[in-house]
Amino acid sequence: MRVLAFEDTYDLEALLCSAKVDLTGVELLQRWDSSTPIQHMIKFNPDVVLLDYFMPPHTGLEVLRMINEAVAKKQMLRPSMVVGISSEAKANQALAKEGADDCIIKFDLHRLSIWKQENSISRR
Repeated sequence: MRVLAFEDTYDLEALLCSAKVDLTGVELLQRWDSSTPIQHMIKFNPDVVLLDYFMPPHTGLEVLRMINEAVAKKQMLRPSMVVGISSEAKANQALAKEGADDCIIKFDLHRLSIWKQENSISRR
């Protein structure tokens, strides 16, 4: 499973490892800013995208809108899952309203079912 994360403050791999998440079979790429997000997605071709809401230069909501527009224009395939990972519930609600498949408080990221090997997501 290929996971592309847009998170500017916390090292998500370290966060997941400290929660004892087995990342075997997971290729996690973290972008520490949200510049050129569509180009990163086209290049990496993730199954899952994790979007922090508050990050420069584009918010997670703006990135999600860019994803939706790029998919509509057939510039890229939509990842199988887009997850809002803000630390604020209201920010995650805005991402859900815009079309995020799931949202979770970032410090609970280890609770997502995608990390369980039997539930892992991959594009078909």
